[in-house]
Amino acid sequence: MFRSSLAAVFLAGVSASSLSAAAANATIASGLIPHRAVYDLELKDATERSGISGMFGRMVYEFNGSYCDGFTTNFRFVTQIDTGDAVRMSDQQTKTFENLEARKFQFETKSFTDDQLDKEVQGSAEDVAAGVKVDLSQPANRKLELAESRFPTEHMLDVIENAKAGRKFFEARVFDGSDDGDKTLVTTTVVGKQEMPGPSDADADKAGAFAKTAFWPVTIAYFNDNEKNDALPVYRMSFKLYENGITRDLTMDYGDFVLTGKLSNLELLDAKAGQKTCQ
Repeated sequence: MFRSSLAAVFLAGVSASSLSAAAANATIASGLIPHRAVYDLELKDATERSGISGMFGRMVYEFNGSYCDGFTTNFRFVTQIDTGDAVRMSDQQTKTFENLEARKFQFETKSFTDDQLDKEVQGSAEDVAAGVKVDLSQPANRKLELAESRFPTEHMLDVIENAKAGRKFFEARVFDGSDDGDKTLVTTTVVGKQEMPGPSDADADKAGAFAKTAFWPVTIAYFNDNEKNDALPVYRMSFKLYENGITRDLTMDYGDFVLTGKLSNLELLDAKAGQKTCQ
């Protein structure tokens, strides 16, 4: 998932059920495949209010690591936007590191317009007894305490676990460091029945060894925290999800405009490099 349930708190008195949940997470995480996926982006729809007459671009998502080492993501989202009066280039670059064992998360995002830096957000977050403690260094030094939340890879593991269990709907609060890195988002996830790709399935042939592998259709809606009731999501994403964490055939709905992302290249990375054995 490209945004980047309840967080587990590892205390001395942790319960057997919490240990079981941690073990389940480790098992599912071990099935995630380090990979680099490239998606071609196109404008599917735009309202007059958006001011967008044309838009296209490319997204590169690199996921690496392991449960023991932690997971890193490098994400780049480049689009050319035509407003009718002008054309501009938008470039968002995000790096994250998530340690599932220690329950810590680091994030850095830089946003550029026409090669000029517009915004930089950088910080770290960790699970504490009261929720999530966030330490921001950019755009300003701030310390925050937010509600108990899942980090992005944890949330992906939740989606896979629920999909495998046949649970079609669940809610979670997520912290992914997006926007200004100072708030959580409430998510609702809908998981469809697992299915096989059909002969006309978009971008299935780009999935390499997984081209004929079963997937789940997934839709995740993100809401501003405390505004979910009677509110529209700030962002909605639909995609086809493999059990190994690889996704394709994306639809990204920002409200005023909608983008599609078709998988154009998939490269599997060396899963053994730099990994250590869990203690």
